Amino acid sequence: MHDPDQSVGFLVNDVARLLRRNFNRRAQELGLSQAQWQALAYLSRQEGVNQVTLAESLEVQPMTLARLIDRLQEAGLVARRPDLDDRRAFRLYLTAAAQLLLDRMWALAAETREEAMAGMRDGTKQVLIDALRHMKRNLIEVESEDDSIGRRPEKAFSDAAGRS
Repeated sequence: MHDPDQSVGFLVNDVARLLRRNFNRRAQELGLSQAQWQALAYLSRQEGVNQVTLAESLEVQPMTLARLIDRLQEAGLVARRPDLDDRRAFRLYLTAAAQLLLDRMWALAAETREEAMAGMRDGTKQVLIDALRHMKRNLIEVESEDDSIGRRPEKAFSDAAGRS
């Protein structure tokens, strides 16, 4: 029998879910939904991105993101600017108000992270971060290899499922 508490996938998923839940509880004071703070956080990492790319990063449909960005723009947190390479598209940028909000979000995230890692030695924290970064790089590399040979992960899964 397999023990989910010995599975990297289950543990990473459970920890991510609990971190989000803990952060959401803290972030209620900001008046943002989880989708809104996630969009702002991703946008802070790739400011100037178009909506389609941001939707892919957030794993939501472009139309869902468009409505979310509409609300963030109405709140004065996001600005849409024309894409100079594509007349039909817009690039997304954070406003000064969003930067202030992000500063508070990062502080709440630090509190959440400290609470999650309480009792861990500094060396252990760094080993965990290094291991997760290593896993991330490996998985990105595998995805890139799959894309370069024209084999999408979804296709690989459906091919494998069809053989079983």
